[in-house]
Amino acid sequence: MIVYQYVSEVFFFLLVVLTLFGGLLAVKARVLMHSVLGLAVTFLGVAGLYLYLGSIFLSMMQILIYLGAIGIVLVFGVMVGYTPRQVVEEKIRGENVLLAVPTCLAGFAMLWIAIGRTEWASAPERINDFALKSVGKALLYDFCLAFELISVLLLIAVVGAIIVVNSQED
Repeated sequence: MIVYQYVSEVFFFLLVVLTLFGGLLAVKARVLMHSVLGLAVTFLGVAGLYLYLGSIFLSMMQILIYLGAIGIVLVFGVMVGYTPRQVVEEKIRGENVLLAVPTCLAGFAMLWIAIGRTEWASAPERINDFALKSVGKALLYDFCLAFELISVLLLIAVVGAIIVVNSQED
């Protein structure tokens, strides 16, 4: 066999081990955050397997959708959710509603103003070719880095928020 085939097989088995390790960590962890991190490792391993099989698009979508979006949603759920101790010790007070309603109204007003001041161009003026090949090329080559950077930035923000919250509890 050629050396490249051995390297390819080693790479494949490392990805399989990474995927299985992440799945085992997700199932066996006692701390919920460790389970979420194990699930993220599993998603990363599956993305690597897609890349190994030659499907760059599926690999990027695996990273973007599962590792990025679903991982962030799970981390937000862990971060925002109440622990059983908090549910017993504290009740949600009406004071929070008095703070939330004006904040939501202010956010809605800013969004409304931004939408109103934007000059919208029609789709044919922005893009000349709606062929599937052109749209796929634009998603994979022109806008792929932007999506990945946004997902990494959101993940960093969520992990930073968790660290800040955990440091305040001590």
